[in-house]
Amino acid sequence: MRAAITPRYGPPSILQLTEKTPPTIGEEDVLVAVHASPVTAGDRRIRAADYPGASMLLGRLMMGLTGPRQPVQGTMFAGRVLAVGAGVTRFAVGDDVFGSVDFGAYADQLVVSAHGPVAKMPSGTSHVDAAATPYGAGTALHFLRDLADVQAGESVLILGASGGVGRHAVQIAKHLGAEVTAVCSQPALALVTRLGADHVIDHAAEDFTASGRCYDVIFDVADASSFRHCRDALTPTGRYLTLYISLQALAATGWTALVGGKRAIFAIALGEQARTEALRDLLAQRVIRPVIAEQFPLEAVADAHTLAETGIHGEVMIVVTGEA
Repeated sequence: MRAAITPRYGPPSILQLTEKTPPTIGEEDVLVAVHASPVTAGDRRIRAADYPGASMLLGRLMMGLTGPRQPVQGTMFAGRVLAVGAGVTRFAVGDDVFGSVDFGAYADQLVVSAHGPVAKMPSGTSHVDAAATPYGAGTALHFLRDLADVQAGESVLILGASGGVGRHAVQIAKHLGAEVTAVCSQPALALVTRLGADHVIDHAAEDFTASGRCYDVIFDVADASSFRHCRDALTPTGRYLTLYISLQALAATGWTALVGGKRAIFAIALGEQARTEALRDLLAQRVIRPVIAEQFPLEAVADAHTLAETGIHGEVMIVVTGEA
């Protein structure tokens, strides 16, 4: 089978297409013909060993010192089941499925655990849209619903609202009943408005903390601020959420958990079966709508990574096999 590999850390041009032995499945596994996989921020970081701040050393130790221990990248996928293990009852051959894995989606075939973060695709959803969902929407759902417990009527401000997580955060916050303010660059203001933002702020023209308005939740998906900077813009029980690890974020998370009141929350959103099934339902209800910017064949995976690094406002997709 074909697979795109990262033999060592480097720029997009480091990616190579090669032939690998097709994977085999165990009793509780599912073999998937991959139809589509997005180029996520995580994929780009792993390829380049671009681990932010305090995570640089930890990232290298976990992923590999000079190159990824698992050279076939791709962490999100959608495709069709080719075979199932003897113990699998959740899926059958021919099912269209989507979900997340630790690695391996930039390939014709992928083995996933039937008990992992994978679910059947809702009818009427394309493989491209399904594959584009778990990263951004899964992260947004975990932070807004599970960690911040956003309630109807609360006010949510999203920093970096036009990015992969931010676009889904706007939609999920609206679904949860929040009044949403989106902060992004001027060219993306119309996009986040179409996605449901009630208010928009051009980050280059206005500092949202200077307006005097307070928010129940500030979700920083762009590493654009800090709890200290946002503290006065939070309500007395407000929550500041960040995806980015730093000593300051860790200290603020620990301290505010002890003292109560305004909270800082840092976490890592790992794939979960229940959350993937929740995303399936949101796709089926048309609550979330992925924004697709461009599609590339597997042979052009380096071009896909190059475009994704330009900050384009939409998902860059790799179409691997068949009709997507």
